[in-house]
Amino acid sequence: MPLFRLSLFLFLLTGYVATAQQFMPLWPAGKMPNSKGMVLTDSIANERIYRVGTPGMYTFFPSMQENKGAAVIICPGGGYERLAYIISGQQLAKWFNTMGISAFVLNYRLPNSPDLKQRELGPLQDAQRAMRLIRANATRWGIKPDKVGILGTSAGGHLAALLAAATSDVSTIGDSTSRFGFRPDFAILISPVITMGHYAHAGSRKNLLGPTPTPEMLKTYSLENAVTATTPPCFLVHAFNDTGVDQRNSLLFYQALVDRKIPSSLHIFPQGAHAIALRNNPGSTQQWVTLCESWMHEMNILTESNR
Repeated sequence: MPLFRLSLFLFLLTGYVATAQQFMPLWPAGKMPNSKGMVLTDSIANERIYRVGTPGMYTFFPSMQENKGAAVIICPGGGYERLAYIISGQQLAKWFNTMGISAFVLNYRLPNSPDLKQRELGPLQDAQRAMRLIRANATRWGIKPDKVGILGTSAGGHLAALLAAATSDVSTIGDSTSRFGFRPDFAILISPVITMGHYAHAGSRKNLLGPTPTPEMLKTYSLENAVTATTPPCFLVHAFNDTGVDQRNSLLFYQALVDRKIPSSLHIFPQGAHAIALRNNPGSTQQWVTLCESWMHEMNILTESNR
């Protein structure tokens, strides 16, 4: 093969590999914390993951020319019982790519996994590790390590808010990746589960904390209590007619952000129920995607320059 053609072939191949969807495990073999050492396989049905055998993330990269340097981890919803990885995962990842944002769909361990020693810690450990992995690979992927955020829908929104408000490190394993920070630089919460109190989503509470959580656990995982001055800016979306997760979950979290002077944005739309997605939203609810993109520009997450 002539040298020019060989060089062109290698260039195209390299470009494809950089943008292709790939699965990246979170933990080195034998190093996953909070594990009993069981060997599990994924259980998938009807575009839902019901058991995560290998926690990891699917990578979605924009083209090199369109890359804006920002990145986001996406936590699919599913009541902490399953992961709706298509509608609240991959579809959103592809949307972020159109804006030049790298996206990572997180397959986090579900609290009902028989392998977990402590059920409520598994999802947060995986989210913290994912954030560290992205920052550890930031140079290679063309990502600015100070522009890495997290998005979550429903129970995935609880995990995203939990990571945003977390101050305790529950994921370090002493390797080189553990030295990177786990706090996101921004958070996008769509119909999020927030509280474990009066307005809690009962299914998410039971799946995360078990059937008889202690009062201390209920307080700890009611994230309106977890916001601090170091919590990053947040963009929240909810529907007034959401009967699955009461809109007051978002209101409670937003009030906590306001009290701590965290610049954030809250949008409660009349319609949308508990089904706000990327497309096919009723009425004004469809505007959330435009508002979210504008907010990312306003918060200097998205800039005109690539690097």
